[in-house]
Amino acid sequence: MKIAVDARMITRSGIGTCIREWIPRVKYSIVLGKEEDLRDYKNSFESLVPFDCGIYGYKEQLKFPYRKLKKQKPDVLHIPHCNVPLFYRGKMIVTIHDLTHLIYPQFLPFRAVLWYFKFIFRFATWRANRILTDSESTKRDIIRFFHTPEEKITVVPLGVGSEFVKKSAADLEYLYEKFSIPRNKKLLIYVGNLLPHKNLSTLQEALAQMPARENCRLILVGKAFDGRTRANREAELGISNLTIHAGVVNQEDLANLYNLADLFVLPSLYEGFGLPVLEAMACGTPVACSNTSSLPEVGGNFAHYFNPTNATEMAAVIQSALNCKAEESEKLIAHAQEFNWEKSSQKIIEIAKQVAEEA
Repeated sequence: MKIAVDARMITRSGIGTCIREWIPRVKYSIVLGKEEDLRDYKNSFESLVPFDCGIYGYKEQLKFPYRKLKKQKPDVLHIPHCNVPLFYRGKMIVTIHDLTHLIYPQFLPFRAVLWYFKFIFRFATWRANRILTDSESTKRDIIRFFHTPEEKITVVPLGVGSEFVKKSAADLEYLYEKFSIPRNKKLLIYVGNLLPHKNLSTLQEALAQMPARENCRLILVGKAFDGRTRANREAELGISNLTIHAGVVNQEDLANLYNLADLFVLPSLYEGFGLPVLEAMACGTPVACSNTSSLPEVGGNFAHYFNPTNATEMAAVIQSALNCKAEESEKLIAHAQEFNWEKSSQKIIEIAKQVAEEA
């Protein structure tokens, strides 16, 4: 069986993380993307079909390598997001991670963007032979928006990278100087971006309301936090001195920062899965997150939940979670280990095989 995959997003976070983990495990026969992006994975697939084009929009449809891919004769094409090739006629499985753009259209910059995503999601759900999604929550959303038959959708949970493990205090010592982190403070960590649905502003409000906030520091990790110019609410809320902008970090530093933190906080209004929740738990770090969308599925009975629209409740839950007993870390690690990339990849192979064998 020859499975092809569109791997153009491999260098990104989120979907890119999935592609990086799936490629060596699913062992796709054919990979679409840029040779330079896939150099480290060349032993994991048989052939590369060059495809260098940005995602979303008409250009990727016109530049999709239809003829070159047809010559490779894949049994199934895996599209790891909603942007399916409109003119492809072979069998196809599509992973839809979330429907954020449709559930929170008010956060989109232009109405035309909403029209685009409405069309492409609807086309993807109609055209795909099988739809894969990360959570039962997103599966319900797809059924609600597009009336897709339930049997056409398979939930394939994501996994946790092997780099996310519990570390010793000695392994973390360098972080204090590297990121200017003060000692003897309670450390909160947020990993992500500044997209509106991530709801960082409410987390900032919650920090400002905490009675013991002077004893806390909020570490912000992600591309959006390379500089302080975009943190326009910190001075207004009086938490500038409580916030540390770590910016983009490598995977080793990320795992170590999770370990160093006393609590990981995810205030999102909506998540298709919420991978950082598992990453933090795999490091033995307690988690406080929203009680919405897929997050209760991922966090199970091991996370502390709050209403993401209520800063006062969020502050109270965070304060309570900071007192979480250290011995609970083993339970968090065991829970995170239930989600792994081997299971995820094997499920993709099984679904691709079923589709390939269908008449």
